[in-house]
Amino acid sequence: MSEDPITLTANTGALKGKTIFITGASRGIGRAIALKCAADGANIVIAAKSAEPHPKLPGTIYSVAEEVEAAGGRALALQVDVRVEEQVAEAMRMAAEKFGGIDVVVNNAGAINLTSVEATPPKRYDLMQSVNSRAVYLTAHLAIPYLKESSCGHILSLSPPINLQPKWLGPFAPYALSKFGMTILSMGLAEELKESGISVATLWPRTLVATAAIEFAVGNREMFEQSRKPVIMADAAYEILQTQDGTLSGRQLIDEEILGERGVTDFTNYAHNPAKADQLAVDLFLDT
Repeated sequence: MSEDPITLTANTGALKGKTIFITGASRGIGRAIALKCAADGANIVIAAKSAEPHPKLPGTIYSVAEEVEAAGGRALALQVDVRVEEQVAEAMRMAAEKFGGIDVVVNNAGAINLTSVEATPPKRYDLMQSVNSRAVYLTAHLAIPYLKESSCGHILSLSPPINLQPKWLGPFAPYALSKFGMTILSMGLAEELKESGISVATLWPRTLVATAAIEFAVGNREMFEQSRKPVIMADAAYEILQTQDGTLSGRQLIDEEILGERGVTDFTNYAHNPAKADQLAVDLFLDT
């Protein structure tokens, strides 16, 4: 079982030879970002749990490694649980040893459960906090020494702009807390690291993105008709990561907005079904 092929847009070569450490990169948005950066000739560390094929979910760290190398990058596939400090630390050590350092960390791994406080079991609550907000702390804490040695250090986390309206908090406060926690940590890191030249930002999709999370955790595969393809997030992430002057640090970015700033005016082909590009659903935490 494999995911849909990804059609890559033109790259600039800005990430050639840079080492990109991506959590949860065995499928979905993480895979798309990996392949986009690989097309620049980047070194991609595929840090995810999926080492064995799943009956319902396509992709493993090894299948993505093959795709990365086919796209023009160098790959290091590492089975990593972002909740476990020792595993993350060892993965970063191995990445730096193989590629000579780490330039970028992309916090893409995520856990989602859209339930209220009453309906969320403690184990599920702990999972979301650990895989989402705590992992941003942990990867940053462990990566900062490597990133300080880079000429273009970046930390990019896939989390939403802060939006504390009750309509977003009441239905699923545990998940909202975990995702906003990622953003708050990123805002703090941007300030903490500004003198070190490390850029820290967040990225969130304007619309639903056709991933396993939408199919199995949010709704069903029919919702793909209201979604865009993961490549839009990959293109947006690429624009952020190739920006090396620090001007995006501290920003809470939306894929459509950063691409618009970089000259993209037609988003039709990003739709999972371009014929329904005018019927897309706005993603969680965004009001318009």
